[in-house]
Amino acid sequence: MLAIKLKPVGKKHQKTYRVVVAEKRSKLDGRFVADLGWVNPHADTHHIDGEKVTEWIKNGAQPTPSVHNLLVKAGIINAPKIPVHSVAKKKKEEGAA
Repeated sequence: MLAIKLKPVGKKHQKTYRVVVAEKRSKLDGRFVADLGWVNPHADTHHIDGEKVTEWIKNGAQPTPSVHNLLVKAGIINAPKIPVHSVAKKKKEEGAA
């Protein structure tokens, strides 16, 4: 199964990410099938080819939750954002008087 995911590139503490199509179970720095764009979280900039993304999604590639939220932010996908991190449940206070 193919996935659209973020591939880290760059120096330590200055990571930027390539948006790539790769096998879902492959390593982050492993081979990829197609390059769809880039993301710089430090400058909050990105460039993603929307036509290629929609074509890969039509062919069955599933975006990861982080990439899905990025595509929603870029306006390529019209869908609600997906919570990426789980929220810890608060413990009920026992015997609070």
